[in-house]
Amino acid sequence: MSRTHAPPAQRPAGDRSAVRVGLRSAVTLTLATLLGLAFFTWPLLLQTVPGERVDPPFVFVLLLPIVLVVVLAEMSEGGVDARVLAVLGLLTAINAVLRGVSAGVAGVELVFFLLILAGRVFGPGFGFLLGCTSLFASALVTAGVGPWLPFQMLASAWVGLGAGLLPRRVRGRREIAMLVVYGIVAAYAFGLLMNLSTWPFVLGIEVPGHTGSLSFAPGAPLLENLERFGVYTLLTSTGSWDTGRALTNSIAIVALGPAVLATLRRAHRRVVVD
Repeated sequence: MSRTHAPPAQRPAGDRSAVRVGLRSAVTLTLATLLGLAFFTWPLLLQTVPGERVDPPFVFVLLLPIVLVVVLAEMSEGGVDARVLAVLGLLTAINAVLRGVSAGVAGVELVFFLLILAGRVFGPGFGFLLGCTSLFASALVTAGVGPWLPFQMLASAWVGLGAGLLPRRVRGRREIAMLVVYGIVAAYAFGLLMNLSTWPFVLGIEVPGHTGSLSFAPGAPLLENLERFGVYTLLTSTGSWDTGRALTNSIAIVALGPAVLATLRRAHRRVVVD
């Protein structure tokens, strides 16, 4: 008696990622993420003898671009469909323009809401690529190229990646609510990471209303440096730039999210399903 086998279940078309992340790419991405986190958090992780001089590891500034290039090369090794590449280029250009017209005004940054929506629709691999390319292109447009750029690219890539990893089945108003919450968390997390990337290099930080320096203290206990950094980021950006970024994300996602998601999903069906 012959046995029949049901065909393997296929993922719904809308759930397919525009950029396939295979096992090797996932491992590379995970290692790069862990390495990148170490680059950001080294001031809080480094333990030295009190009083010993610690020079900031400027080599991280050189290593991070190499790490990004390796990850991008690995993710595109299997080839990226020309139509997906065209969408990536178009969204990168739009994001570069959006950042150019909005950056620098009380934390109003329009670059993140489109990154979040695109990562949501096209998947985590696409979101990671778009985060990198958007910040790189916008830096060229706004003359914002500097040692901070690789850190901005990686942090933005994580924002796009995380949006692509959100639950796929959520739709409608619940989806918009979920994306708003994610946009708020991403806004503050991005600000926290960027503060952490520059904090060790800024000396003599003193803020009105707070006694003592908030600068990085090499060799100091973890809790002391954590407190210094916490107060520093709270007083310098959490209530201003980061909140402005979170409000911008929330308003843009609520006002434009449904229409942009519908447009991106039509594009997704054409470039991924057809």
